[in-house]
Amino acid sequence: MRLKSLIVGGILAAMASTAALPALAQDSVYVPLFSYRTGPYAGSGIPIANGMSDYLTMLNERDGGINGVKINVEECETGYDTQKGVECYEQVKAKNPLVISPYSTGITLQVIPKAGVDKIPVLSMAYGLSAAAVGDSFPWVFNPPATYWDGASAIITDIANREGGMESLKGKKIGYIYLDAGYGKEPIPLLEDFSKKYGFELTLYPVPGKEMQNQSSQWLNVRRDRPDYMIMWGWGAMNPTAVKEAVKIRYPMDKFYGIWWSGGNDDAGAGGEDAKGYRTMNFHGVGSDYPVIQDIKKYVVDAGKSQVDPAKFADNLYNRGVYNSMLIAEGIRQAQELTGKKVIDAADMRAGLENLNVDEARLKEIGMEGFAKPVKLSCSDHSGHHQVYVVEWDGKDWQKAGEWFSPMTDVVRPMLEKAAEEYTTANAPWPKREEKCLSN
Repeated sequence: MRLKSLIVGGILAAMASTAALPALAQDSVYVPLFSYRTGPYAGSGIPIANGMSDYLTMLNERDGGINGVKINVEECETGYDTQKGVECYEQVKAKNPLVISPYSTGITLQVIPKAGVDKIPVLSMAYGLSAAAVGDSFPWVFNPPATYWDGASAIITDIANREGGMESLKGKKIGYIYLDAGYGKEPIPLLEDFSKKYGFELTLYPVPGKEMQNQSSQWLNVRRDRPDYMIMWGWGAMNPTAVKEAVKIRYPMDKFYGIWWSGGNDDAGAGGEDAKGYRTMNFHGVGSDYPVIQDIKKYVVDAGKSQVDPAKFADNLYNRGVYNSMLIAEGIRQAQELTGKKVIDAADMRAGLENLNVDEARLKEIGMEGFAKPVKLSCSDHSGHHQVYVVEWDGKDWQKAGEWFSPMTDVVRPMLEKAAEEYTTANAPWPKREEKCLSN
């Protein structure tokens, strides 16, 4: 009898456990976050990872998730290594993720061909393959709020405005120092095209990944060449090293621009007061004076549910992670509204991202009034080419250094469409879009 009772009890327990599985699936969705808290890129990766995780955790703690559906957040450590990133992708794929955020251009380039096959959307927020903005060619890839080509065009626009107009670029020397990887190479075709179109001389200064902390030769060449402006596409340990080297050769810091990924507090802080004037592009608020950031502090940081160092809370890159997860959360919400389902799948998420429309009213509702500009995507435009602005280092922190302005969309968009056609031709047979263009 005892043995019979144990067997029956075991069967009942197994049945109860099995019955509980659908219940768990019904009230949660799985969102993996690719992160790198270790290695030479950790200085940039840690604040991003903290911001991404903390925003989604805040939604769980404050709101019980999104429309009653909890977000199951799990990090996968990549070390910013492409191979490890692909391994993370294969690892999380079996768990039915809603969306993949690679947080590396190299990883993104590897998973783009997989996305349409596996039917998992890829969100490469303001990084990755610029041509992926063309939704007709890349229905499963999204890169809002702006592409790298938008960022490069915005830097050139700001330089031109300071010089008196695009025609004033003729005869100028512009240096481009970049991480010698997919990330750093991505905007080169646009910059080369612009150098011919607007008549400025472009000089390239590649920095190998293994030499990020040893850039003396590149900056000696900069001192020799004396470019009128410098543009940096750096990440991780490359950024603070470059800032220190620029200070060392007394390069005029107000003529030194970084793309938005070269704008960490620790990046500019490496030069301290001497780095005053260093400028980077941005597309979200800096600092903690926003309701959304205060809610994260209340529900996550103060509650001991965050890994962030309190002294680094709301740093520029932390806020960028928050912005990234806002796009994920609003994509989920849009998909719920679009499909009428609370627990969505990856195909629903793709449609939600394609119909993303975060207007001023919604930004205010989620505590991001003044933190970000409205973002809207469409079936053909997976980036939006939204407005950006310049922030400048004042020796201690970033300060807004101008009004929001649009990148050179009219010039960039046709170039992206051509690049998308070249990519799909080079990777033939590339599948034609079969996904329906849904709308509310």
